[in-house]
Amino acid sequence: MLATTIAVLGTLLGAIVAGAFQQKTAGRAERAANTAQLRRDRLDAVTELAAAGSDHRRAMWMRGEAVLNEAPAEVVQELRRASHVTRAAITRPHVAVQVLMPDTDVQAAATEMVTAAYRMRDASTSTEDLTAAREAARTAHDRFVSAAAAYMQTA
Repeated sequence: MLATTIAVLGTLLGAIVAGAFQQKTAGRAERAANTAQLRRDRLDAVTELAAAGSDHRRAMWMRGEAVLNEAPAEVVQELRRASHVTRAAITRPHVAVQVLMPDTDVQAAATEMVTAAYRMRDASTSTEDLTAAREAARTAHDRFVSAAAAYMQTA
């Protein structure tokens, strides 16, 4: 009888220990999956924001160039509409970067990239000003990508 009781207790203890190990393993797998998903979401946000910033910079360049070259009003109006579309496309990925990437350097670089692209609007007074604004926007873009890459390496 004692041997049977010890065998049953041993079996129960073994089942409890095995269950605890399974639960711990499942928790690790879930945390690893969540970490991998967060990394993908961060990379998507960075990529989308960088692309949207480039698109807006290009749209603002074309718009500014048209104004400087005294293009017909309908051409300038169409380029203005296109720049409004690209500007609106920046909002979602910019918010995603601000939410998903807690690093203040990345957040500041993202905001500076967006702001530099927006500043091109006021630079269509001369080709030199427009070119300087575009270069400032490119530099801000590169700083953002570098800051995000550095953060992703450590996160």
